Amino acid sequence: MLYNYSLQTKKESFHNITSYAQKSVSISEVKNGLCVIFCPHTTAGITINENADPDVVKDMLYGLEKAYPDRKEFQHFEGNSSAHLKATAVGSSVTVIIENGKLLLGTWQGIYFCEFDGPRTRKFYVKILSQ
Repeated sequence: MLYNYSLQTKKESFHNITSYAQKSVSISEVKNGLCVIFCPHTTAGITINENADPDVVKDMLYGLEKAYPDRKEFQHFEGNSSAHLKATAVGSSVTVIIENGKLLLGTWQGIYFCEFDGPRTRKFYVKILSQ
């Protein structure tokens, strides 16, 4: 089963989309299997990280900006090469185990849509695979 979602993003931001993935699992009625969350954009990504302390998201955005700053030497005409680099580093998908109808995430884990080139209207897909 494939589910698609859209969201409005800010310039650079992380959006907790865990509830969208769990909703897809619940609707699918799959009890055991896999949940794949995929981003079809080249300047955004998907990651799993801590969802308890909002400062973690701030620190991740800060760290990615320091690791992949805009540079005058970049030649891409759209001027968003650093967003492409960040998206490549983060990745475009995650896979989570479904056990007893629930996402098997750690206590402090959440699934995030990572925007590096907003604001934009973005989409992402959730694919549920039954065991």
